Amino acid sequence: MLTHTLSPDAHLRLLEEADADELYALLDANRAHLRRWLPFLDSTTSPADSLGFIRSTRKQVSDNQGYSLAIVYKGRIVGCCGYHNINWINKKTSIGYWLAEDAQGKGLVTAAVRALLDNAFHNWGLNRVEIRAAVANEKSQAIPRRLGFTEEGIVKESEWLYDRYVDHIAFAMLAGDWKRTGQ
Repeated sequence: MLTHTLSPDAHLRLLEEADADELYALLDANRAHLRRWLPFLDSTTSPADSLGFIRSTRKQVSDNQGYSLAIVYKGRIVGCCGYHNINWINKKTSIGYWLAEDAQGKGLVTAAVRALLDNAFHNWGLNRVEIRAAVANEKSQAIPRRLGFTEEGIVKESEWLYDRYVDHIAFAMLAGDWKRTGQ
């Protein structure tokens, strides 16, 4: 699944090098909104930084470590979602996502994560997918809750966010639980 239709107006696709300017402009326009939760914004200062990210996502694919995808809504990139490194021995991975402020409330991330879960469990045969969200990031936590993930607990000081550590809530979905939900 390197492309996937989410709705008549939305789809997922691999990022292309030609997306660097659009991706940077999106991050820059949403800097204040995203900075509360994403640690990389201060180091994303030009389209060249977005191009470096896009190239790293292509390496992720060639290294068989999953992929990161553009969330495209009405013809424009509005966010990204994807897998962090895959642990093939233990058959597990984690998922991350972010979305532009004006694209929220349309079910895009929920649909994207659902597609990533289907792929992880049905195509790759993974057993476990984790999502972590900052304790104060209720919108990000809503995604795994909506999809039936199990909340496993607090991971103390899990991420350095510019000037402080933040705690995360760890959520997990197991392959057997995903099958039982009928997804």
